[in-house]
Amino acid sequence: MKIGILQTGQAPDTLRSELGDYPSMFEDLLSRGGFTFHTWHVEGMEFPASVYDADGWLITGSRHGVYEDHAFIAPLEQFIRDAFAAGQPVAGICFGHQIMAQALGGQVGKYPGGWAIGAQEYDFEGETLTLNAWHQDQVLTPPENARVTASSAFCRYAALSYGDQGYSVQAHPEFSDAFIQGLIDTRGRGVVPTPLLEQAEAAQSGPRDSDIIADRIMAFFQYHAQEHPGASRA
Repeated sequence: MKIGILQTGQAPDTLRSELGDYPSMFEDLLSRGGFTFHTWHVEGMEFPASVYDADGWLITGSRHGVYEDHAFIAPLEQFIRDAFAAGQPVAGICFGHQIMAQALGGQVGKYPGGWAIGAQEYDFEGETLTLNAWHQDQVLTPPENARVTASSAFCRYAALSYGDQGYSVQAHPEFSDAFIQGLIDTRGRGVVPTPLLEQAEAAQSGPRDSDIIADRIMAFFQYHAQEHPGASRA
């Protein structure tokens, strides 16, 4: 199964050579799924010619806001709607989670409560999972066709499911603690309140449940492939 990665941002230059960029993080996260991958840098206006150029789509995180005026936002939203209309599965992480919601009729904005940085606990339908996060924006109103599958006191709509068509998570299962530390050093200081950064640093090296979310993303794509054989024209 070929997964098309829609890259909507880039890791800081100083971290990329050592820790990789977002597409390689997702390839590592989903390496047990037996997938092949191809990346389109949509932030740079490199889009697939067709929603059938891959068997499923994964939208990465980004430092941009989905409500900001960037050239790639509107065509990416249309691509998401077209993929849904064509029956192609779409998964999104952080920015990807948010732009899926916005494209499908939800509302996204800056959360009045501020930032979530580093290890966060989420209730996944009765199961408590700890994942790394890095965001101030979040889904404020989900689309009507979305089902909430995770939440926290800080993030009410932390994961959304769109039947077998879409799956999205606000947190970053692909981010290691080392990468969070790198973001603290390159993008956090002077922007995120210092106590939050210190709290995130103090929680480094604790248990993370990234593999559980990886399993769910892989299962989402694999289930769709089994239920819709031959759907892709890639």
